[in-house]
Amino acid sequence: MIKKDLRKIYKEKRINLRAAEKNKLEDLILIRFQQLDIEIRPNIMTFASIDKYNEFEPRLITDYCFFKNPAQSLFYPVINTGEDKMYCVQVNGQTEFNTNKFGIDEPVDGLIILPEELDIILVPLLCFDHKGYRVGYGKGYYDRFLKECRKDVIKIGFSFFEPVPEIADIKEHDIKLDYCITPFKTFHF
Repeated sequence: MIKKDLRKIYKEKRINLRAAEKNKLEDLILIRFQQLDIEIRPNIMTFASIDKYNEFEPRLITDYCFFKNPAQSLFYPVINTGEDKMYCVQVNGQTEFNTNKFGIDEPVDGLIILPEELDIILVPLLCFDHKGYRVGYGKGYYDRFLKECRKDVIKIGFSFFEPVPEIADIKEHDIKLDYCITPFKTFHF
């Protein structure tokens, strides 16, 4: 299947998850993440989940990471549509967020760091395939940003659903995940 069709199918599948079911699936994903054999390094980029799409809540993961490594610094993406570019901004407990034109909460201000300074990136997705490619929301911001990161940055996606066999329209600019965690299996690419 192509990204456009997968995007539609998986948005619908996620929206149809009941709250109790979503909470259970998130708990199972958190348990799987806790079993992941990686070092929780200090510079972690996460994202604000989009409620209307019933997106996975990455705060479960970042709270656990903070427990494992209290020296962690947390970063969120900020999209500059004029430049067609995504930046990475450090946040803390006092950071204010505004909703951007895509319906995503972003920090209002904060220290911008270079992509190569990140250690772990939690990557949003709608679905993924057996090779580690993902379908996002279709704007390409993450793939362009990930190209600027170090080769050893750990890219992790989270999905309520198992992978599709193949995303038919992968392009050379698409970046693979290193891991994708579902409620029932952890995939390492």
